[in-house]
Amino acid sequence: MFNQEVIGGSNNASVKKNFLIFGVVFSVLLQEVFRFAYYKLLKKANKGLMTVSQEETIPISVRQLSYVSGLGFGIMSGIFSLVNILTDSLGLGSAGIYGDSPQYFLSSAFMTLAIVPLHVFWGIVFFDACEKKKWWAPALVILSHLLVSGLTFLNPQYDGSLVPSYIIMMLMGTWAFFTAGGSLRNLKLCLMCRDKDFLLANQHPR
Repeated sequence: MFNQEVIGGSNNASVKKNFLIFGVVFSVLLQEVFRFAYYKLLKKANKGLMTVSQEETIPISVRQLSYVSGLGFGIMSGIFSLVNILTDSLGLGSAGIYGDSPQYFLSSAFMTLAIVPLHVFWGIVFFDACEKKKWWAPALVILSHLLVSGLTFLNPQYDGSLVPSYIIMMLMGTWAFFTAGGSLRNLKLCLMCRDKDFLLANQHPR
């Protein structure tokens, strides 16, 4: 209630922006804390499955869990973005009338399109790094997440936020590809339709 009164009653744009920056940073850090907590929870669940399973191998590999976890985080992030956009679209068609960019909805869709696979890539890299105890990699994941979220402050200059976000997405996708066991040879076989399951072929339970 106090925050609402301060933000609503203050005409200082810098104060409002500082509150917004704090909210974005807190949201990103909270998501990454939950990602790590989810990793620890799934590891304990896997150990429980091993005790009741008659097989010697782990029923579900950490790599598979990272796919599912990252996709879940991405879908949730996309849903929240969609809800915010739909809220802005309620009422009369006012996009662009009050000085806003008429490309708001299209640009928001492209940003959401980048965020969903980014969460999948972040999940793959994050889980693999935690498994191998390479703590610098989760730090880079958190920094890249903060960077992508911070780029949205450049809006409505959408080219300044979308282009770097897609560059980061391609870099993280390349990193996740090799982390998941991919190689240039497998990629070539996939493009030539000679190996449809090139990722699963190199997947070994841990």
